[in-house]
Amino acid sequence: MPNTGDLAAPPTEATLHDAAVAYLARYSATSATLARMLNRHIDRWARAGTGGEVAAQTAAAKRAVPAVVARLVAAGAVDDAGFAQARSRRLLRTGHSRRAAAAHLAARGVPAEVVAAALPEDATQELEAALAYASRRRIGPFRATAAEPDGQRRDLAALARAGFARDAAERALGMSRDAAEDLLLRLRRRPA
Repeated sequence: MPNTGDLAAPPTEATLHDAAVAYLARYSATSATLARMLNRHIDRWARAGTGGEVAAQTAAAKRAVPAVVARLVAAGAVDDAGFAQARSRRLLRTGHSRRAAAAHLAARGVPAEVVAAALPEDATQELEAALAYASRRRIGPFRATAAEPDGQRRDLAALARAGFARDAAERALGMSRDAAEDLLLRLRRRPA
């Protein structure tokens, strides 16, 4: 007979729903992120016990996860498209390239078609993100001292490693400091 005397009550659909609501009260999440969190919650519970009864209860709880997530999606508490829109705006505004933002969203479990809708091809937006990155790293037009001969190449390499296309990187690095600051000021004034 397995020792389940010290083990807390097994997770049920109701307790998993409560855990999901508590998580969503603190964090924004995608449906995939929420499902991963609930599965980790179940795994932590299962590690506390041993035996066939715990394994059966764990399996039953894991089968309930999709229903809990679907219920919260239907209620509007989880919205992958809204999450992707908000997160992509923040990432681009803080100097992440379109490619980096897409990778970030994919890692959060956002479907590819939702990522594509949240991150349309926009050369101006990519230029603004490249300038935000350059400002943060103090490269290109934001460099405090005159660039050494291979400084342009290093700055271009830094932008490439950050995921910016060559044309956006060259445009950002070729701007004067005043023009770059004006563009960033317009970006910061734009409503979120």
